[in-house]
This record gives sequence, C-alpha cells and structure tokens, in this order.
Amino acid sequence: MKIRLSPLFAGLIVLGLSNPLWAAEVQVAVAANFTAPMQKIAADFEQATGHKARLSFGATGKFYAQIRNGAPFEVLLAADDETPARLEKEGAAVAGSRFTYAIGQLALWSAKPGYVDDKGAVLKQGTFAHLALANPKLAPYGAAAVETLTRLVLLGSIEARFVQGENIAQTYQFVSTGNAELGFVALSQIVENGKLKSGSAWIVPASWHSPIRQDAVVLTPGKDNPAAAALVQFLKTDQARAVIKSYGYEL
Repeated sequence: MKIRLSPLFAGLIVLGLSNPLWAAEVQVAVAANFTAPMQKIAADFEQATGHKARLSFGATGKFYAQIRNGAPFEVLLAADDETPARLEKEGAAVAGSRFTYAIGQLALWSAKPGYVDDKGAVLKQGTFAHLALANPKLAPYGAAAVETLTRLVLLGSIEARFVQGENIAQTYQFVSTGNAELGFVALSQIVENGKLKSGSAWIVPASWHSPIRQDAVVLTPGKDNPAAAALVQFLKTDQARAVIKSYGYEL
C-alpha cells in the first residue's frame, strides 16, 4: 500500500530538514596564512548549508602537536601537504579524505610604499635592520623564505637580522606595525581581488622554493560528523575556489 503525504505534511518535512536544528558544527584548524579567505568561506558555508565551522588559526606545526595530543579538531587545513599525509599515515586522519585546496605564494612585503622593488633587490642592498619571517621549523612559508635566501646566497649575511614569528600571521604583524622594515609573508595576506592592499611587494618566483601545496584532511574525530564532510565538499565548489583565487592562491 502506498502512503500519500498531503502537500502540507510534505512541506513540513522539507521545512524540518532545512531547519537550523538539524545543522551541525565542525571544529576546524586553519593555517594562519588562510585566515582571511577561510573566514569568508566559513560564512558562505553556513549560509549555504546551515552547518557552522568553528575556526582556530595558527601554525601547522603546532596544530600537528595538538592533534596528536588529543585536540578535538575535526578538519585540518594545513599550510603544507606533508602534515596531513603524516596524520593520515599515523591513523589520526580519515584515509582518502586528503586533497590540495590551495597552492600558496610567497611574497617579500613592506608596509612602506616603494620600499620593496619588483625584483627583491632590496634584500641585497641590506639597508634594513630587521627582516621578518615565520619560524621555518613550524611554518612552510618560513621554510620557503629560508630556501629563497639560500638561493640568493644571502642567508648567512642576513640571518642576524631575522625577526621570527611563531606563524605567518605574527610575521605579518611585525611588518605591518613597522617592527620590521620588510618580511616574507603569504601573498594572500597582502592582496585581495588580485590587488595589493598596501605597501610594496615582490612575489617570489615559485621555482625558488619547494611548492607550498596546502592540503586539507578530515581528522578522526570528524569522520562521522556531517558538517565535516559538508565542509570538505564545499571547499571544492566553484564558490569557494573563487574566494581562494581572489586572495592570490593558485588552484
């Protein structure tokens, strides 16, 4: 026997499924360089799905330690591809859930207009007292900065002037506040919709350092959370990818 639902009852079922009471939350660890785009994506995600992403920003290396010590993160958006792969191998992430959501670009930036030339020659001129970069042991952008200086044969002569940030967000703050005349930051921190927001910058050629492939992965605590699965899928949509690209990332 077929059960026929009245239009009113059927409508109530649809309304119930789209009700925020059915929505879930997901705890997300986000690499500091991806702060601005992820805040926008999280707002779009909530509007589109009803699910809410609770965001924590920081250094990928620190997130790894926290996750291995039982931090209840359910999704990791890392600043590299090695950390998610390692977590997957160690059984702390859901096998097969890892993918590259963005490819980062490194930039040398100063808050002062005209201070950094379009070829980075300011590094060789050596007229600055402080050069900011993220801790290369914790942050892939910091490691890329060290690779760049090594290629330029400047590491030994400049190292004493380093101002080291715990992550790329703190590194940006050093430069934006003038505590360092210039520094290596993520391009995503200084551009929006393809335009430099302030100061002066040089985009480091991608071939000068290891690729900054940024991978996302669902962590073990999130394997049965529908919001975690929904967020991973949303990051792959054209809507999310357009936001990512507008902040200077490659896809």
